[in-house]
Amino acid sequence: MSFVLSEDQQMLRDTAMAFARDEMPVTRLRELRDGGANGVDADTRGKLAELGFFGVLVPEEHDGVGLGMVAMGQIMEAQGRTIAATPLLQSAVLSASTLILGGSEAQKAEWLPKIASGEVTMAVAVDEGTHHAPLNIATEAERNGQGYTLNGAKRYVTDGHHADAFIVAARTFGEAGQAHGISLFLIPSDANGLTVQALNTVDSHGAAHLSLEDVAVGEDHVIGAVDAGWEILEPALDRGRIALAAEALGSAQAAFDMTLEYLQTRKQFGQLIGSFQSLQHRAAKMFTELELTRSCIAAALSGVDENRNDVAELASLAKAKASDLIHLVSNETVQFHGGIGMTDAHDSGLYMKRARVQEALLGGASYHRDRYAKLNGF
Repeated sequence: MSFVLSEDQQMLRDTAMAFARDEMPVTRLRELRDGGANGVDADTRGKLAELGFFGVLVPEEHDGVGLGMVAMGQIMEAQGRTIAATPLLQSAVLSASTLILGGSEAQKAEWLPKIASGEVTMAVAVDEGTHHAPLNIATEAERNGQGYTLNGAKRYVTDGHHADAFIVAARTFGEAGQAHGISLFLIPSDANGLTVQALNTVDSHGAAHLSLEDVAVGEDHVIGAVDAGWEILEPALDRGRIALAAEALGSAQAAFDMTLEYLQTRKQFGQLIGSFQSLQHRAAKMFTELELTRSCIAAALSGVDENRNDVAELASLAKAKASDLIHLVSNETVQFHGGIGMTDAHDSGLYMKRARVQEALLGGASYHRDRYAKLNGF
């Protein structure tokens, strides 16, 4: 297939790349980490909102720009290049997609303009264990006289430590492991009974554990039909997986470029280390995997915008390839740089730490290889 950006998409890509380079360099992440900000960067969030990045997926009728997933992918790749800490994945992709796919007209009218403007950030809370398993939901939502009462816990909600509201997946019927019976609830972060435990993460981006104890919400807080939340959640997660794959691609490209520059400047035994054949072979392997992964992600981004019926397969293919890629390139970057690569003074370690989160978040390579096989009848 041919993948060519439109003029508007190319302009957005150029703007995103320039913004990441100038306003969100790796030095900015270091400042946030060393200052104890835990990935919270209000100044950058405001600038992202001014550029319209939060509203890329939001339709124009809800004050967004409605440019689609291909455009969003360019922003996520740019963000990945500098491993920037922003709530774009959770708020502008996962939460916005959930509301677009299943929200009522009233919910869309209330929340989508706020997401697009950056006035609020939202986070989707799904997982309850140590690994991504979106069907293994045990958090219960019991019907009461006025709505529902939720009890349970959510683990490692990225950007949950500063989200203004959450979309929580809970079970209204059935048992953990079943798709039917999952419902989605929109819960403000200041709701009675909701406890948000901020986490300091290895990648300095921040996350939170959620605890829900008798959290009461009304009927109007349900997104989509009761018991049928999976029909909304699964495609929303796939959009998030594709966006995260694009971010990982950006990180891998930046780490590879860093390594390539080092190969062309570092000398050992009187020769540039880039002249050593064994290192050339390893660099060629990284380059090949970068290009293969780029193609998979391009297909997935386009698949969403074209409303193809195999988006789930494309999403798992892209995420599996991106997880393998970022693992390979982040490891090789540290290895190629030798002793300096093992120190905090060099950026390679920061890319490796972010890589470990990118790999596991929303399902690692093994999860998505298994899912891809099942989707194809194996």
